[in-house]
Amino acid sequence: MGADKIRIIDGRALPIRGDDMDTDRIMPARFLKSITFDGLEQHVFEDDRLEAKRSGHVHPFDDPKFQGASILLADRNFGAGSSREHAPQGLHRWGIRAVVAQSFAEIFFGNSLMIGLACVTAPAKDVEALMSLVNRDPQATLAIDLQARTCQASGLTIAIAIPDHVRDTLLTGAWDTTGLLLDRYEEVNAVSAKLPYLNGFTN
Repeated sequence: MGADKIRIIDGRALPIRGDDMDTDRIMPARFLKSITFDGLEQHVFEDDRLEAKRSGHVHPFDDPKFQGASILLADRNFGAGSSREHAPQGLHRWGIRAVVAQSFAEIFFGNSLMIGLACVTAPAKDVEALMSLVNRDPQATLAIDLQARTCQASGLTIAIAIPDHVRDTLLTGAWDTTGLLLDRYEEVNAVSAKLPYLNGFTN
């Protein structure tokens, strides 16, 4: 199996407004008890979605016009708070393949990279322009090009930022460590055959 190389992420977008959107809001703590990540997509922003319903509003993740979106637009310090890989896992399993935000919490950013969820940043005015665009036209398609470091949508082109090593990890497929290991199965066996503690070594 080959690791997925990620260069272009395109699709419709979904806006989530608010700075310091923490991981407890993205994935409430009570869902961390599960021993697998299966089904976590059902609980993304669950408390916020319930609160929106109680107040007579529709949360973006429940809004029919945003269903099927694969790119999330967010404000400053997205993914703040406690470290929980369930948060990016839930988003990814919901269908999100990239997040464009003003900035990210460091641990959320790292957990996202481990599952191939691309996180890129853009200036506040550009994120706002994208949010306004998708609110006007939810069917608009965004195209994030990691190689070119751009995001294009409906004639709008903005520059995005992503650290070189993170971009290279996504472009080469090195984010998929399991895939890389399986691709090098024979090499792994050759090395393990030379390790005494794996081959009947005793003191």
